[in-house]
Amino acid sequence: MGMLAIIISLLLLMFFAYRGISVLLLAPLMASLAVLLSGDVAFLLPVYTDTFMKALGNYVIQFFPLFLLGALFGQLMADSGAAQSISNGIVNRLGTHHVVLTVVIACAVLTYGGVSLFVVAFAIYPISRELFRQANVPKRLIPASIALGSFTFTMTALPGTPSIQNAIPIPYFGTNSFAAPGLGVIAGLIMLGLGILYLQSRVKKAAACGEGYGTHTEREATDTTDTTDTTDTTDTTDTTDTTTADTATNSAPTMPLAIALIPLVMVIGLNALFTYGIFPAMDLSFISDNFENVTPSRQTGLWAVLIALLSASAWLIITRWRYWQDLKATVNQGCLGSLLPIFNTASEVGYGAVIATLAGFAIIRDDVLNVSPGNPLISEAMAMSVLAGITGSSSGGLSIALQTLGSEYLAMAEQAGISPELMHRVATLAAGGMDTLPHSGAVITLLAICGLTHRQSYGNLAMVTILLPIAALVSVITLGTLFGSF
Repeated sequence: MGMLAIIISLLLLMFFAYRGISVLLLAPLMASLAVLLSGDVAFLLPVYTDTFMKALGNYVIQFFPLFLLGALFGQLMADSGAAQSISNGIVNRLGTHHVVLTVVIACAVLTYGGVSLFVVAFAIYPISRELFRQANVPKRLIPASIALGSFTFTMTALPGTPSIQNAIPIPYFGTNSFAAPGLGVIAGLIMLGLGILYLQSRVKKAAACGEGYGTHTEREATDTTDTTDTTDTTDTTDTTDTTTADTATNSAPTMPLAIALIPLVMVIGLNALFTYGIFPAMDLSFISDNFENVTPSRQTGLWAVLIALLSASAWLIITRWRYWQDLKATVNQGCLGSLLPIFNTASEVGYGAVIATLAGFAIIRDDVLNVSPGNPLISEAMAMSVLAGITGSSSGGLSIALQTLGSEYLAMAEQAGISPELMHRVATLAAGGMDTLPHSGAVITLLAICGLTHRQSYGNLAMVTILLPIAALVSVITLGTLFGSF
């Protein structure tokens, strides 16, 4: 009965999230339902106040700064004109002959540099629409192109990416955002290379069949406000308030491409500098002496990302000072845009914490942990994939899995002689596979931005965001098992 209670609550969570009900309400309701169906009626209120809310609060305490600075940086990039300048620069250099590659690279540069994937979607879509129309390539391939550049290798694979998915495992495994860099690059190349080949094959097939851009009403992003506010269950550094990206409050003069790239380089460069240079050279033992619950070696990876995002945001504000028409509005929009994503994800973490207390979960946990007793990488990958698929959120699934099983996986890895860096990279890659099932808030929002339906575009989008990431994950597990972390 305990397992049935969990399954029923998960199915209802997926169903109502797909129907647009906010996870802020759904998570505690479905957690309460699972408790009731398990027969623990007397514990309903203490489970909510002590288990659900404590897990939610702990997640906010740990990751709110990253959500806040990520959302703020994305808004500053959009409103300063830097994001548009980078997009236009890539388009001008690659032209309309390789429209899919152009869109993918533009999205990848922005998201790897720390810009919110939804800010990127709003910034890139109008350019994509014109490129695809001029090249007479079907519009239905635009969502898959944007998703390949935003939702895949720059989110989970490339070393140093400032995405929330890449930051969540840091405190659990004591790693940093550059964990297993060689394997991450290999996984990224697999997703990028196979993704481009697949989408190009779709372009050629459409051309052979005489299919062009198509006739569309172009109902783009004008009506997406309600959709994004109610269905976004992702991730996401993944996310700033998507209503702000298409209505930038500042219309600064065009920024030169070289200048626009500086803040992106700062995010990656400063992250690497503090991760590999400054923090390792410092004696941080005094921190543990004054803060007994803080272990610097488990926090410096997260601190490095925060410093990089804060520095890049400050650089944008200062260097574009005379061009801001309403800097206060931009800052406020960026900060407020971080609230919905973090509380969505934190609510999912609270839900997972409640589920983890139920008797039925012990059976599920043991089954997952015993999938491959000799190789915890496989067990970890399955747990992350399943939970990301259920929640429709890579960060949500990753957080729930590590909150409940993180210590077990670290112990299994140490016993098997597996590097924590490899566990980190496998966890992020696994969470970025099944997270884009049809009920995913990221998928629903992206299709709304493009004015397309699941029937028109989801098949190709699923190919590049589910099947190819799974192929990359399998490759990394295989290489990691044979050669270890590198």
